[in-house]
Amino acid sequence: MIDNTCVVYTNGSQECERVINLVKHLGADYHEYVLNMHFTQRAFEAEFGKDATYPQVALGSKHIGNLKETLHHLKEQGVFA
Repeated sequence: MIDNTCVVYTNGSQECERVINLVKHLGADYHEYVLNMHFTQRAFEAEFGKDATYPQVALGSKHIGNLKETLHHLKEQGVFA
């Protein structure tokens, strides 16, 4: 289980769906922000950098990163082996 609220910036890609399903499975509260509905690509790049990939995940006030970085962080935190 994740103790913090999770924020996910998505573009509807398969990786975005995977991270949302993982967050749901872990029982975390989350907010999903969708490209062109809640933010623009320009705003995304301004926030995360031009090389950032989708999804971008934050736990509480800590920005974690993309799907791979999120999985690595959760493993380090002992959420799963």
